[in-house]
Amino acid sequence: MERVFFGLGSNLGDRLNNLEEAAKRIDARCGSVVNRSSIYETDPVDFLDQPAFLNQVLEIETNLSPSDLMVECLAIERELGRIRDIPRGPRVIDVDLLLYGQHEIEISEPIRLIVPHPRMHLRRFVLEPLAEIAGDVVVPGNDAVVNLLKTLKDTARVTRLT
Repeated sequence: MERVFFGLGSNLGDRLNNLEEAAKRIDARCGSVVNRSSIYETDPVDFLDQPAFLNQVLEIETNLSPSDLMVECLAIERELGRIRDIPRGPRVIDVDLLLYGQHEIEISEPIRLIVPHPRMHLRRFVLEPLAEIAGDVVVPGNDAVVNLLKTLKDTARVTRLT
């Protein structure tokens, strides 16, 4: 079994329900959800002209390979109505594979995947909820989540809701 972390985000439609539905499908198809962060409301980054996001981090235990996990995540996004028309733009749901155990992975087939997520150490909306449930986890090739958060330059608003 591998310890895996997903970042969830939604800024269209019923954002809270979108996160919950994604979590249910991940639990049913990817592995048992063993922990989940609070939900945070966050300002968008990169593409700023869009609504605020709700974000959450899930921890699961899985036997699936990283590429199989990504195939499932992309299917869940499609099923929940995600349309990829604007890079980093508004979305019903976003499911990012943040960490897969202590593995560093870069594959291009059957799907392009880089783990740890290549921008997670730069994003407050990822590190705050991840630190809440797994602050001591070391991001491979980097540092513990709590230490990354302490030195983070990202000042975007991240407000804990639940």
